[in-house]
Amino acid sequence: SAGADEKISVKKETAQARPKKQQDAQREATPRTTVMLQNLPNSYTRDMLIELLNTQGFLGAFDFLYLPVDFRTHAGMGYAFINMVCAEDAQRLHRTLDSFAQWAVPSRRRCCVGWSDPHQGFDSNIQRFRNSPLMH
Repeated sequence: SAGADEKISVKKETAQARPKKQQDAQREATPRTTVMLQNLPNSYTRDMLIELLNTQGFLGAFDFLYLPVDFRTHAGMGYAFINMVCAEDAQRLHRTLDSFAQWAVPSRRRCCVGWSDPHQGFDSNIQRFRNSPLMH
């Protein structure tokens, strides 16, 4: 009886591990377009971030931007998600804004750019933030 239980648990672990490996492989094969900017000045607004992106050469290169704000203080939370139209622009955004520090407001912060995980692409971001209080 104990041997049968062990086989069942091994099968369960294998069945659970397989989808994770498939998800990882699919994620690596899909071109990444959604970046997360961290360490933004809390006083940065959505309009200021759009202006920064435009002046850094990304006008028309993004189709989604989410900059969360604390509703009580109206201050930014210090991070944003941006979906670029193509993977090449996402990589260029990484190179351009990682360690960026020339903010429109006084700040010593340096931007840190990473990939949004697991949400990649316009549709995935819309699904993710569809029920956000900002959307209603």
